[in-house]
Amino acid sequence: MSDSCCGCGTTIDVQAMHAKQRRVLVTVLAINAATFLMMIAAAILSRSSSLLSGGLDNLGDALTYALSLAVVGASATAKARVSLFKGGLILIAALAVGAQTAWRLVNPVTPLFEGMGLAALLNLGANIVCLRLLTPHRDGDVNLASAWECSRNDVAEGFAVLAAAALVWLFNAGWPDLVIAAALLVMFLRSAMRVFRASWNELRTAEAVRQGGAG
Repeated sequence: MSDSCCGCGTTIDVQAMHAKQRRVLVTVLAINAATFLMMIAAAILSRSSSLLSGGLDNLGDALTYALSLAVVGASATAKARVSLFKGGLILIAALAVGAQTAWRLVNPVTPLFEGMGLAALLNLGANIVCLRLLTPHRDGDVNLASAWECSRNDVAEGFAVLAAAALVWLFNAGWPDLVIAAALLVMFLRSAMRVFRASWNELRTAEAVRQGGAG
């Protein structure tokens, strides 16, 4: 009788861990979808490049969390491949930020700092909640680690956009908004490279294990 139950506790623990990961990902997915809509509306009303950058980042993150949710409990190889795709999403967000910043350089405008500040503050609060939810899951799983990387970017982005709003108010000019947008571009590019590197290493390790098992 005892032999038939061997490993039951481990199976239950893994299932419980996966269920907890899914709950966290569903929560942060919902938060990012809502903040994306709020940030895009605020960016249009405030004419802010940094807010638009943040909104595009939230959209990318929502897609990232949806992908992470899809591969909870999947093989290491599947998680690594999805993580590579998520790195691509971060890179696309960076390119969108670059294009928007270049357009604003050609068509300068002074954003409305009141709308920027309020939206940035709400976005920062939401991002901090997401980071706190994901932090316990960031180690030992490339899928959750890449999701945590996105969330950490969001918190940095939230502080940056808040600073942009304050500087726009202080100088009554649009250049701080563009400076922050450019800084976010660099941050997204570096983050994409980190995710690509970690995912590629995980993919190679999983492939080596698979070939070793097959041999």
